Amino acid sequence: MTQLQQNNGFLPVSRPTITKKEIEYVTAAIASGWVSSLGEYITAFEEKFAQFCGSKYALTCSNGTTSLHLALVSMGVEAGDEVIMPDLTFIATANATKYVGAVPVLVDIDPETLCIDPGAIEAAITKKTKAIIPVHLYGHPANMPAIMAIAEKHNLLVIEDAAEAHGAEVNGKKVGSWGHCGSFSFYGNKVITSGEGGMITTDDEALYLRAKYLRDHAMSPTKRYWHTEVGYNYRMTNLQAALGLAQLERIEEILDKKHEIFVWYQESLGDVAGITLNRTAPWAKNVYWMVTAELAGANETTRDVFMTKLRELEVDSRPYFYPLSEMGDYPGTSTPMTYQVYKTGINLPSYFDMEKRDVERVCAAVRKCMEIFQ
Repeated sequence: MTQLQQNNGFLPVSRPTITKKEIEYVTAAIASGWVSSLGEYITAFEEKFAQFCGSKYALTCSNGTTSLHLALVSMGVEAGDEVIMPDLTFIATANATKYVGAVPVLVDIDPETLCIDPGAIEAAITKKTKAIIPVHLYGHPANMPAIMAIAEKHNLLVIEDAAEAHGAEVNGKKVGSWGHCGSFSFYGNKVITSGEGGMITTDDEALYLRAKYLRDHAMSPTKRYWHTEVGYNYRMTNLQAALGLAQLERIEEILDKKHEIFVWYQESLGDVAGITLNRTAPWAKNVYWMVTAELAGANETTRDVFMTKLRELEVDSRPYFYPLSEMGDYPGTSTPMTYQVYKTGINLPSYFDMEKRDVERVCAAVRKCMEIFQ
């Protein structure tokens, strides 16, 4: 019997890890009667997440996209402003920018980190530029010292899109604590989850208070049901926060396992010609939210054939994000590296409860597909 025939069952790219702790906390939240947007778990989740990131404040939101939108609104980004972001990211980064009427300006990536290229940022700055949104992609942080230096030089706001990189670090400092604020997602496939949910982190008290005010329908803090401007219902529930808090209390365990899974992949596929796995810059801590594999010489068609063959072997995969500029009419610079990389990249299974034999089965399937591919 071959390795491909063993350990039957479909291996998904991602699934959450739920233990007795999560069930205990959510059950306690239900029993308390505080099931909506008030309750002790919301406060505890915010306080402990701020502590984890090294920020003074953290504010729960209904999801990662609303946390980006709320951050932009609270920082005064308005219609006609330009916001620089990488061309390779999930659509939410651009959508949140368009919600406020601002213009996403797309720039190229660094091929080693897959994150925004600081040199491309500087070249794209105009008189209309108001902010930069670096995205910490697939668990690898962007080069925040270089980005913050550019922002300071040009008096620009920085919002870190850290949806995929909880716990990632640059020179020992966690993402979400570098920019004027950070934005996180707790969707079901993220490093930690609250089902749906998001978080804003910041050291700026005025920004925190503004975002907190707008998050709750812009209700006066001193006069209930009195509203003097348009606000939003972007609150997290106590049930979601209970799940998120339990996950946060396990985050080091989760991150350690993510790293171990990547090491298993590296041991098995690191010397396979034509495959490049996640790279990590010497100044970075990569949390390996997704194990990435780039297929040398692939194009969109051959990549999709490769993924289809993997699925026939009961191994799930997903492609890199499409360039935003493929899907929208955005101003921006030429992004050749984005267009080169996205066609070759896939994400492989990397969920918490994978065993080494599961990774070996994925790797055997990848090697078999490489024979076909080549």
